[in-house]
Amino acid sequence: MLCRQIHKSALLLGSFTLAQIASADWQVAAADRESSPVAGVEHRHIVLQNSAESATIDLAFFPTNSATLRVIDNPDGSESLADVMRRENFIAGINGGYFDTQFRPLGLRVIDGTRRSPLIRAHLLTGVLCASSRGIEIVRFGEFSQKKKCDAAIECGPFLIEGGMPVRGLDQSRRARRTFVAVTRTGAATLGVSNDLSLAELASALAALPDFKIWRALNLDGGSSSAFWFRRSGGTPLSIPEEKTVRDFVGIVPKHAATER
Repeated sequence: MLCRQIHKSALLLGSFTLAQIASADWQVAAADRESSPVAGVEHRHIVLQNSAESATIDLAFFPTNSATLRVIDNPDGSESLADVMRRENFIAGINGGYFDTQFRPLGLRVIDGTRRSPLIRAHLLTGVLCASSRGIEIVRFGEFSQKKKCDAAIECGPFLIEGGMPVRGLDQSRRARRTFVAVTRTGAATLGVSNDLSLAELASALAALPDFKIWRALNLDGGSSSAFWFRRSGGTPLSIPEEKTVRDFVGIVPKHAATER
């Protein structure tokens, strides 16, 4: 009887493992691109499918030799992502990181070279996005030096992609709209938003993107905070608005504009 139970358990475990592998087998069903007013900065709308479902991802893709990132504070919650993007002439942007019930940012924030809130240790805050004159990095919490000079930085998490592979152990059950930032090893980065996916589903979908290989990706504040905005060339901006007020935003600017500040 015990042997039968063990055998049955092994079969169930094997079936569950195969189901996990199948659910991660994303294939691109459709992909569209459109340009921005800045050369090299593109919007990419990608639909992926596997045997069970589909995923939709919108990206603002840019080369880090011509554009960089800024973090924008929204201390009184009076502005939306679209308001800030239009007012400050950004190319694209998304919502930023976590904040507490008192509307205070959780984790490190560096805005225009000035540290506004400290690096903290917390369960979800596993990485730091740092933009500097040397480029854009996503750094593990344990790797990040307090002496590191960032023009813009935001602490968030969890990590989605590490070394080009989906991170193991991510939640597979709770689905929500999600925003993220990612970098490649070849001098490119992207800000993006997905439809309702679990963290594990988003990680496996990002790892399957065809045109560029993500090296590291970091989750930002998702759910009702998720927002995405892109300035199209000669057309109405693409805007996916947040559903609630958020504390900060991450935006793409040309490098010459960043150095003039």
